Amino acid sequence: MASDINYQDGPDLSRRDVSPVEDEPNHSPASLQQTEYERIGGRTGSSFFQTIIHLLKGNIGTGLLGLPLAVKNAGLLVGPLSLLAMGIVAIHCMNLLVKCAHHLSVKMGKPFLSYGDAVEYGMENVSWLSRHSVWGRRVVNLFLNITQLGFCCVYFVFLSDNIKQVVETANGTTGNCHNNETAVNVPSYDSRLYMLFFLPFIIVLVFIRNLKYLAPLSFVANISMCVSLVLIYYYCLTNIPYPINLPLAGRAVDYPLFFGTAIFAFEGIGVVLPLENKMQNPRNFPTVLYLGMGIVTTLYITLGTIGYIGFGEHIRGSITLNLPLCWLYQTVKLLYSFGIYITYALQFYVSAEILIPPAVARCGPRWTLMVDLGIRVALVALTYRDLPCERVKIPVVHSVKNRGPFGGHQWRLLWWRTVPFRTHFNPLSDRSR
Repeated sequence: MASDINYQDGPDLSRRDVSPVEDEPNHSPASLQQTEYERIGGRTGSSFFQTIIHLLKGNIGTGLLGLPLAVKNAGLLVGPLSLLAMGIVAIHCMNLLVKCAHHLSVKMGKPFLSYGDAVEYGMENVSWLSRHSVWGRRVVNLFLNITQLGFCCVYFVFLSDNIKQVVETANGTTGNCHNNETAVNVPSYDSRLYMLFFLPFIIVLVFIRNLKYLAPLSFVANISMCVSLVLIYYYCLTNIPYPINLPLAGRAVDYPLFFGTAIFAFEGIGVVLPLENKMQNPRNFPTVLYLGMGIVTTLYITLGTIGYIGFGEHIRGSITLNLPLCWLYQTVKLLYSFGIYITYALQFYVSAEILIPPAVARCGPRWTLMVDLGIRVALVALTYRDLPCERVKIPVVHSVKNRGPFGGHQWRLLWWRTVPFRTHFNPLSDRSR
C-alpha cells in the first residue's frame, strides 16, 4: 500500500506503479508535451523565490570557506579560471539533467522523475544496457546517499567544532579587531558532547518534511550567512597587502588538492531535481538555475581570490581561522554555523526522498508516520555516529578533500553528462523514430 505521507509536496510516488494522475483523463503524447511540465506543484509547490533560496542554501556550505586555500594551491590566475570553468560545467550538467528528466517523464507518462528514475529510463533506451537499467538506479541512489549523508556528517562536525572554538576562546576574545591575535584555547568539553547537544535540534529540524515550510528558515539562514560573508569580505578587502606578489600558477602536484576542495564546494547538484520537481511552475526552473548558480559561482570565485590575496601564503584551511580574535568576527562563526544548521535539512532531504517512500509503502497507513519519523531519526543518528567524521576538524576541507571520489561528485558529474546521450541520441529513443 502506498504511503499517504505527503512529504514530497505532491503525490506519493513511492511505488513505481502508482500514477499521481490516475483520476485525470489520459492525455496524448502531444498534449503531454504542452501540459505535463506543470506536473507537481500547482499552488502547493514552492514559488520562484522559495526555490532560488533553497538552491542558494544547497550550494553555499562549508566548502566555500576552504576556497581561498584552494586558490592558493592552483595559483592566483589558474584558480579563479578553473573555478569559472567548473561552474560553467556544473550549470550545464544541471540544466541537461533537468531537460532529460522532463523528456523521459513525458515519454514514460510519469509526473516527475528522481535521479534514479532518470538514469534507469535512460539506460532502457540502450539495447545492451536495458536489461541492467535497474542497477543504474541502484548505483545512482547509492552514490547520492553517500554524498548527501556525507555532507550532513561534515555539517554535524562543523557545527560542534565551531561552537567549541567560540566557547574555548571566549576568555581571550576582545572588542579590538585591529590586532589579529592568536587564539588561546581554554579546554572545554569534547567535540562529541557538543555534537550530542546538537543532536535533538537536528532531529527536530529534519522532521520538517515539506520544502515549502523549510523556505522561511532557509531565507533566515541565507541572511545570516550573507552577513558573515560580508564581514569576511570587508576584512579581506581592507587588509590587502601591497604589492601583491603571489604566484599566478601553483605547483602541478597541488592542483588535485584544488580540484578536490572546489568539487566539494559545488555541493548542490543533489538538490537540483528535488527542487525542480517541487516548483509551482517548473518551466521557470532554468531561470532559477542560471540566476542562482551564477550567484554561487561568482561568490566562489570572488571569495577564493580575495581571501587568498588578503592572507597570502598564511591562508588556512578555513578562512574563518585567519580572522581576528574579537567578538565581531567570532560572530561570523556563529552566523555561518546557523546557516550550516539549516543546510543540513536541505541536504538530508535528498536521502530522505530516496529511502523513506519504499519503506512507508510496505506498511499500513497506521504506521506510515511512525516509520517515516523513525527513518529520519536513524539517518540523523548515522551521521552523528559516523566514526570517520569524528576526525574531521577545522579546517574541515583538509579531511573532506581526501575523500573526493568517495563523495560521488566526480562520478556523478560524468554520469549525468551521459544521460542526454542515452535519452536523446540513442537509436531506440523516440526522437530518432
